[in-house]
Amino acid sequence: MNFFARFITSTGKAAGTAAFPPHPADLPFSADLATTTPHQPARPVWLWSLVVSLWLASVGNLALWKAISQAEGLSSAQQWVLGTSLGLAIACACWALLTLVSWGRAAKPVMATLCWISAFAACFMLNYGIAIDASMLTNVLQTDVKEAADLLHWSLFVTVGAIAIPPTWWIWRQTLPRHHGWRPVLQQLGMVLLAVLAMVVVVMAGFRPISSAMRNHTNLRYMMNPLSTVYAAGNLVAQQIHHRDTTLYPIGEDAKLGASYAGQTTFPIYALVVGETGRAGNFAVNGYDRPTTPLLSARDDLAVATNAWSCGTSTAVSVPCMFSHLGRSSQNSDKSYENLLDVLQRAGLAVLWVENQSGCKGVCARVHNANTETDLPAAARKALCQDGECVDMALLDGLDERINALPAEQRAKGVVLVLHQMGSHGPAYFKRSLSQDKRFSPECNNVNLQACDRASLINAYDNSVVATDRMLSGLIDWLASKGQRQPTAMMYVADHGESLGENNLYLHGLPYSVAPDVQKRVPWITWLSPAMQQRMGMRTSCLQQAVATARISHDNLFHSMLGLTDVQTALHQPDLDIFASCKGSAPPATVAHLASASAPASVATAQPVHGAAARKRG
Repeated sequence: MNFFARFITSTGKAAGTAAFPPHPADLPFSADLATTTPHQPARPVWLWSLVVSLWLASVGNLALWKAISQAEGLSSAQQWVLGTSLGLAIACACWALLTLVSWGRAAKPVMATLCWISAFAACFMLNYGIAIDASMLTNVLQTDVKEAADLLHWSLFVTVGAIAIPPTWWIWRQTLPRHHGWRPVLQQLGMVLLAVLAMVVVVMAGFRPISSAMRNHTNLRYMMNPLSTVYAAGNLVAQQIHHRDTTLYPIGEDAKLGASYAGQTTFPIYALVVGETGRAGNFAVNGYDRPTTPLLSARDDLAVATNAWSCGTSTAVSVPCMFSHLGRSSQNSDKSYENLLDVLQRAGLAVLWVENQSGCKGVCARVHNANTETDLPAAARKALCQDGECVDMALLDGLDERINALPAEQRAKGVVLVLHQMGSHGPAYFKRSLSQDKRFSPECNNVNLQACDRASLINAYDNSVVATDRMLSGLIDWLASKGQRQPTAMMYVADHGESLGENNLYLHGLPYSVAPDVQKRVPWITWLSPAMQQRMGMRTSCLQQAVATARISHDNLFHSMLGLTDVQTALHQPDLDIFASCKGSAPPATVAHLASASAPASVATAQPVHGAAARKRG
């Protein structure tokens, strides 16, 4: 502090000198701002910005320094050069930013706010290895209280406090100088230009190590705190401005029910389960060496896609994308369109979305809705819910009553059920399974995932997959109970995957371009009743072969659901429909056999032996 005092005194700008006579300011942002902090000289705001920027660039970027120290292919000397270059560049950029936005009375709250934002960002990057971009901020804005509570723990507050409190305390102890005229304004703008110039010089001097690191370790781009957060916020605002056209454009206005609905004696039921945070590699039906799906693995009538990929790494991105006719390209569209559920409803089907998560991200806005948290009977809520959160078995409670409550005319044609899981949502994986599902122990029961050893963390996650296995098996049993003649089907697709400590990464939400495969590869499981196979003119054995190893993605979901439900529209692209190549694979005699009301054992004989063998490997 003595150095700063001598520096400011030498420039003639200390409080009480003639440089700032105490009369009203001439500019709106420079009203009488002086405070009377004893023994505190009134230092210029650009100097505050410099001090705070140095703190943010060093202490606020602990996650970045950790990532650089663990980056593969960098020697110790290269790490030091890269760290020094980036640290100076970040400090200069923060200095320019803070000096530019800190004026008058706003200076203290602006700087303090940025310190706290930086502290929270640093903490989450340190604990979970996440990166900050526009989609991550969208997740934050759409997170409900339950999800937020799972992320909070005492070590988070300690870390945040250690980063944010010292600079906040220092900022609040400063005395605001009295400003008048244009000279202080020009001086502050001059310091902005000086900071920008210094940043350019630093970047040019360290161009080779910085450019190489940004090219080979792209995750570092999103870890420069708080610049990544500021940039992401600006990008999010720009996206909102770009998408300011709030018109909802209709799609599939030509949609109609296909020939399979003619003369039907009982309506079909199509169940689509939107999974949450499903890692394909942790599902035994996909080849995982732990028995995480004992009930599903025992079946030989499932078509399992082992090479399925998401279109995003977060629910906020993936769910709208899954139901969009544009697929992943919908993220670049400047228009808002209706989605798959609108098309199915327009064709005449009854559509019901049952929610056990934080919301449908607008996808279910125009169809019938139900929510496990608010719509369950008291007895079911007591058994399946705790602290306002329900396990996924709650999705199956009262399905018959929910269907009977749908409009009779639409219900008579067919019902589309969409069940949105809580699934394996982290970091509280231990909350996602009941005691009967906890096959693996000990399990991590701490939301601070780094406090758990990796074995217990994987145990907790795998137990949540066991719970999903039980829920999906229960759904199939319920659909099968409708009888041999009622066509029923189930399709399960997770919205995105999850990191469980690989390369010190946890949770999900990394930018798609840098996210590891475990955040993008998802489970995709399909079951068709014998009557549904007859209705579609196809065999499960054909579908098993078609999707076993073929690369498919969320882009296929829209068109596959149109193919499954036999909804005719020009939007349907057969090359993206996973069922298209198998329709007509069942000869008439086999189709008639599948439709018969024979005993279950007879139906089972129609299923292929090789499908069971493929499933048993899990």
